[in-house]
Amino acid sequence: MNAIVALKHEAETASGLLLNPTPVQKFWFEPAPSNRTLAEERRHRQERLAAAFRLFARYGFDQGLAGHITARDPELTDHFWVNPLGIHFSRMRVSDLLLVNSRGETVIGNLPLNKAAFAIHAAIHEAHPGLVAAAHTHSTFGKAWSTLGRSLDPLTQDACSFYEDHVLFDDFTGMVVDISEGERIAQALFKDDQSAYKGVILKNHGILSVGTTVEAAAWYYIALDNACHTQLLAEAAGTPKPIDHETAKLTHSQVGGSEGARYAFESLYAGLLKDEPDFLE
Repeated sequence: MNAIVALKHEAETASGLLLNPTPVQKFWFEPAPSNRTLAEERRHRQERLAAAFRLFARYGFDQGLAGHITARDPELTDHFWVNPLGIHFSRMRVSDLLLVNSRGETVIGNLPLNKAAFAIHAAIHEAHPGLVAAAHTHSTFGKAWSTLGRSLDPLTQDACSFYEDHVLFDDFTGMVVDISEGERIAQALFKDDQSAYKGVILKNHGILSVGTTVEAAAWYYIALDNACHTQLLAEAAGTPKPIDHETAKLTHSQVGGSEGARYAFESLYAGLLKDEPDFLE
């Protein structure tokens, strides 16, 4: 019995499953399910949204009252779900989430709404109907990098996820409570082809990410903060050598997709679900 046959026999004996080789495919990841009902999709977004806050707390993206992640409602598409003011990210539950309309009125929920959350996110959701979620907090490395007034360089494979796919917003005017600044941030997100960048460096403020799923927006935020951290460390140690343009573009096409971001988030979600299932309440 050769090694492959032995392994198949062992697998059959242990679990009743037969190991079959998987052919190499062009795309690495399966697309997200598209046959959910509106109610199922709403619940899915709510669960991933509540989980994203818990995960952000684990990463230390939870300073004070600053920070918000939103998810567009799949049925009421001019409404979005958002965290209430004053509940720590580490305690967020599905039942805590607020449903807010385009006028800033809370439709579901009785806790206070963060004015900055509405000012930033309402404009993004209105200007970019193809986006489902946006994330913004005052993470330490995102804040530190934002003070330099520069976009990130393609220093590593991971950073190439944002190569030519993030933008610098350098119009800081204080705390965002006016919808007009949210509108300027939303306009800055537009690429020349009218699709959206996945991240924004908000000069002297922090970072923001967006995605076509809650999972992608949350993972992009984690990855963008990590890229800021990495470049800060590299520049403190010496003079980093960026990846050349063509290689960075190729690498972006390999690692920058939303399905990869969804898979990365779901791996974190699985651990959270095991450790802290109360976020589903």
